[in-house]
Amino acid sequence: MNQMTSGQRSALTIAVLTSFLGTFLISSVNIALPAIEKEFHLDAVALSWIVISYLLASAVFLLPIGKFADIIGQKEVFKGGILLFTLSTILCGIAPNGTTLILIRVIQGLGVSMTATTGSPILVSVFPPAERGKVLGLNVAAVYLGLSTGPFIGGILTQHFGWRSIFYFCIPLAISALILVFFKLKSDINARTPAKIDYKGIIYYSVGLLAIVYSSSNLNKSFGWPLLITGIFFFILFVHQCKKSDHPIFDITLFSQNRLFAFSNFAALINYSATFSLVFLMSLYLQKVQGFSPQKAGIILIAQPLMMALLSPFAGKFSDRIEPRILATSGMLISATGLFMLTFIGIQTPVYVIVIILIIMGSGFGLFSSPNMNTIMSSVDKRQLGIASGTSATMRIVGQMMSMTIVTLIFSLFFSGTQLKEANNILFVTSIRLAFAISGLICLAGIYFSYSRGDLRQSITNL
Repeated sequence: MNQMTSGQRSALTIAVLTSFLGTFLISSVNIALPAIEKEFHLDAVALSWIVISYLLASAVFLLPIGKFADIIGQKEVFKGGILLFTLSTILCGIAPNGTTLILIRVIQGLGVSMTATTGSPILVSVFPPAERGKVLGLNVAAVYLGLSTGPFIGGILTQHFGWRSIFYFCIPLAISALILVFFKLKSDINARTPAKIDYKGIIYYSVGLLAIVYSSSNLNKSFGWPLLITGIFFFILFVHQCKKSDHPIFDITLFSQNRLFAFSNFAALINYSATFSLVFLMSLYLQKVQGFSPQKAGIILIAQPLMMALLSPFAGKFSDRIEPRILATSGMLISATGLFMLTFIGIQTPVYVIVIILIIMGSGFGLFSSPNMNTIMSSVDKRQLGIASGTSATMRIVGQMMSMTIVTLIFSLFFSGTQLKEANNILFVTSIRLAFAISGLICLAGIYFSYSRGDLRQSITNL
């Protein structure tokens, strides 16, 4: 990479720091869930909503914010996002009960959506095309550095200082990012595109997504299936609204006329749907079934995201030279292999076997993510960077949420109204093996979209 300018260095530092924080709070909170369950007396389904609420808020707002950022400028949205994230992180640390914590996590998810959808466009705007793959790879590496250090640091903090200390740990970092954004980020990073916002489309999208996710943990209740059907109906209305609107929050033609963009996003959606719940499930498994402390469980879980963080920059760099779909598809295949290996996990599975499988999973995702992101951001022109980033981030968050929704549905069938600490270990292992089997099958389907997307370099010449 050539010598960076001051503006490029500031943009990269801010993007990397906020990417780290967003994922750190996912993986570190995962390791703290048994402690949160104990303090607030949450059942299995309510416990999963500590994670889902954060993801759901991010997913609901990502697309509208991507469009909004194209109108008022990436920097302004980014500033608001990091400010909201900082305030909500402080509030999470003093939450008096589980319900309040879930609600504050919704606000925190909104803040994350505002930084996630604007981070990549900011980087793409200040770096030349030849360096985008490496820069985006560094940004993705920060995502996985957050994931990798989260279990370890979160485990230590939870064991010695309580789960609230995880949020206190993030506050100085969030404030540092806030200062950098307000005083170091250039004001002319992205041109504004005058347009109107389709509020009807936003309502259809938000209601549909909320209904589908909430119904997934209540399918055993009378309103569960009707709510699911309602959610699907609103999504149909959303697609119809996007087609007829002069200013849709989502450009359907990006999917109908840009195969490379569409298939790359489908691959991301499927990959995250298949892999995200791994840390959540393994955190519970290691502490509940194997009886490890939060600190030891965190050390074991480092193996997967650490491999992601190590491989992502190299995969991003190579995707500037090698066709990205080859790297991404190889990663998807490796991830599927790891998931199917986890279907044989038992009550007394040796730790070294678990670590090997986690390394395999981390290697697969590390090979997939950077090349896939490079493909998505390079398959559109500059006018569409905001919406492309918002779409990509939406696919990631919705995929993560779908992954947790599958787990929540399984938990509601196996442990409805029961705290996990009281559940039979054999039954618990059976439930997570089922989750891994479903995830493996989902990952296999993603291989098709990853490989069949087309060649990036040929598509760029046609833009």
